[in-house]
Amino acid sequence: MSLSSLTERAYATVSAFLAAAMAATVGTALAFEHIGGYLPCKLCLEQRVPYYIGVPVMVLATLSAVFRLPTAVTRLLILIGGALMLWTMYLSGYHSGVEWGWWEGPADCSTPVLPTIEGSLLDQLNAVIPPSCGVASWRFLGLSFAGWNFVISTILAAVAFTAVLRKRG
Repeated sequence: MSLSSLTERAYATVSAFLAAAMAATVGTALAFEHIGGYLPCKLCLEQRVPYYIGVPVMVLATLSAVFRLPTAVTRLLILIGGALMLWTMYLSGYHSGVEWGWWEGPADCSTPVLPTIEGSLLDQLNAVIPPSCGVASWRFLGLSFAGWNFVISTILAAVAFTAVLRKRG
């Protein structure tokens, strides 16, 4: 077995793990929302965007390694995945700080989105009012959804950057 095939296998494994972990993380958030009934606030929704982008990027990285495209392509895709995890790490850290009252959140995150003038009064009364970003709707072991996202995204970023920066051979 050549060194390059060993490297490709390692990159394929890492990128497949990252794709699965990112999908599981955002899938869990969606399950809490749609099955558990926890409505996300504006910052919660923003934290999902890097995962929505990251899963397909990591699938492309896995395919790149499996089909033996140049190693630089695979490494670049994994690097992009790590950068996306840094993005959501920042967002979740910011959101956690808002929940703990360390700093103010966005002005539009504490006020409900008002329904449009169109429709009947009954339709407007039935409009969903998103929760405030400053109130954690759930905590486990002292961490809110945003806090757990910070932990998970930090681990995933570390895995991605370790894979890219590690010397091979």
